[in-house]
Amino acid sequence: MTLWLDVEDLFHYALRNPRPSGIQRLSFELYGGLQDLLGKDVRFCRHDPVGDSLRAVPWEAVQHLFSGMLEPASPNRMSAGAAKGRARRGLVRSFAERLPLAMRDPLFQAAAAQRTALAAQRAALSHGGRMLRATPSLLRGPACHAASGKIPPGEDLRSLARPGDVLGVLGSPWFHMDYSGFIVRAMGGTPIQTALLVYDLIPLVRPEWCDAGLVRVFSRWFCDFAPRADHLFAISDATARDIEAWAARDGVALKQPIHTLPIGTGFSGPRAEAAPALPAGLESGRYALVVSTIEARKNHLLAFRAWRRMLDEMGPEEVPTLVFAGRIGWLVQDLMQQIENSGHLGGKLVVVPDPTDAELVALYRHCRFTLFPSLYEGWGLPVTESLSFGKLCIASDRTSLPEAGGRFCLYIDPENFTDATEVIRRACTDDSLIAEREAAIRNGFQPVPWRRSAEVLAGHLGMLPG
Repeated sequence: MTLWLDVEDLFHYALRNPRPSGIQRLSFELYGGLQDLLGKDVRFCRHDPVGDSLRAVPWEAVQHLFSGMLEPASPNRMSAGAAKGRARRGLVRSFAERLPLAMRDPLFQAAAAQRTALAAQRAALSHGGRMLRATPSLLRGPACHAASGKIPPGEDLRSLARPGDVLGVLGSPWFHMDYSGFIVRAMGGTPIQTALLVYDLIPLVRPEWCDAGLVRVFSRWFCDFAPRADHLFAISDATARDIEAWAARDGVALKQPIHTLPIGTGFSGPRAEAAPALPAGLESGRYALVVSTIEARKNHLLAFRAWRRMLDEMGPEEVPTLVFAGRIGWLVQDLMQQIENSGHLGGKLVVVPDPTDAELVALYRHCRFTLFPSLYEGWGLPVTESLSFGKLCIASDRTSLPEAGGRFCLYIDPENFTDATEVIRRACTDDSLIAEREAAIRNGFQPVPWRRSAEVLAGHLGMLPG
């Protein structure tokens, strides 16, 4: 029995974004945990839009892609030609991202298809002579590869998958306009099971916080594919409850109960070294940190308004700097204009767009506390990241965030500006509160290893070793 993991969404995301967001980080960690746990019983695949098929790719290709997003090339070490090429791609990407999602994603899919076709042509030209010389081995067919235990990268899953195998959909493939139909065609009649991991149903239950195109694309994908999935997983009990409520409301019969995965803490591998200096002249212990994409749902507006009130009532000398670390997303044009008009709150608000891992490590390590006032979440990686660095997080009391933060956070109602501001004010001024909370985190917080996430998923699929 083999678990095939569809990783196309990770490559699709990298076409448009220089840095991973929460879904990409979480799915990659889960892929790595499953690879470590299951070894040769887990394989990875990508979409071939030209051949309407799924093709095997090595784990090393996935690792290489993700590491490239974590450590973008330094501009001063980039060749002039590469710099010009990146600039041109940046202009194209900037233009494309101004288009509605319903137009934008087909364009990116077309670009991906063209890349796949060109790669196939290059591979054919490069290896054509070698393949002709290897005619006797080609005649031996796929059985030869099976005997060696290795899967040639790029081989069609129609010739690799076996009845009883599982296709794991653990990322965000809703960009595909006909995902269910594609999977049926790509498997060529091979009876395999499907396992779907659901992060959240925000485009369905809170569409006001999403791009209108995403609402249409996600709704079509989820409502079509989720009822077909043989195994359903959620990243939190809150998301599982949302799925159950959706199924009951729409009269959808799910094939099996939904299982919640324990979500790992932090990220695998050696922690990135902290950047040698904090960005924008920040001082250690003199700023509060918000890590997330800057979008309406994340509720950065509450933080902006709280800082504005504290600056008016306390004066700038008594108020720590507020730091927004993350790329700029949708539905925040008004907020970004307010930030600009206020002179970044007189210099007391710093925006760090697309921070590197080294910058994030430094920002977490030296902040006074973190803030995550999101209105709706599937899990809350910034909460557990903050706790893993031993830092207090002031978090929203909504949806999954109390699951992520447990007893270690201070919780606020993200729609009660006045009460939230008072909690934030106390964290800004009360050193004993910070010391007390940090001691509780240090003595009681237990990080969850990503291997545990992989074990629970594999166990429900009947693939747990031993």
